[in-house]
Amino acid sequence: MLQAKFDRVAPFGVSRESFEKLERLEALAEKWQSHINLVSNSTLPDFWNRHIVDSAQILPLIPSSTRAIADLGSGGGFPGLVIAACQPADVHFYEANAKKTAFLQEALRHMNCSGMVNRLRLEPFRMPHSLPEFQIVTARAFAPLPLLLKLAEPFIRGGAKALFHKGQEYQAEIAEAARTFKLSYVAHPSATDSQSVILEIKEIAHV
Repeated sequence: MLQAKFDRVAPFGVSRESFEKLERLEALAEKWQSHINLVSNSTLPDFWNRHIVDSAQILPLIPSSTRAIADLGSGGGFPGLVIAACQPADVHFYEANAKKTAFLQEALRHMNCSGMVNRLRLEPFRMPHSLPEFQIVTARAFAPLPLLLKLAEPFIRGGAKALFHKGQEYQAEIAEAARTFKLSYVAHPSATDSQSVILEIKEIAHV
């Protein structure tokens, strides 16, 4: 069983040491799930694939030189906590819910990972006045693309590359976003869902 789980994440560059951290994350998340809705209950029987593997697939898209990553609408910590477990960059989590920020802090401690949890509401666009120099901004199951681009704009304009998990409606979301933004993107096929993609966005500009 353990080897099968490792085999699912190893292709994304996950080491044995990082795998052990991901196992601790899975156990902790399942424990907290009984008290707070971190993820949809319907995904619990396939937690490893639906959340760990789905998050890990973006690791090859993160340059080795990356120093800081912003994870927007972090929720239960995916993909941010998986990233933090697998590479050395500092992950900054942006989440408004107090219980979820408590989980994020406990998960970082439990996995012995570096990161910063910011409890704040991103809407309506209340971004901090000053931001660290981020190289990557991520989001998963957080907001439709038009809104997500507005929230991520300060990061992208600051030089960050966006990596967004998007589901089967991603083409419609891109079409809607194109009414406001001109964007340069690559849609990478998802490793966990044939109808989903990882949207890699390097540049945006207002139409």
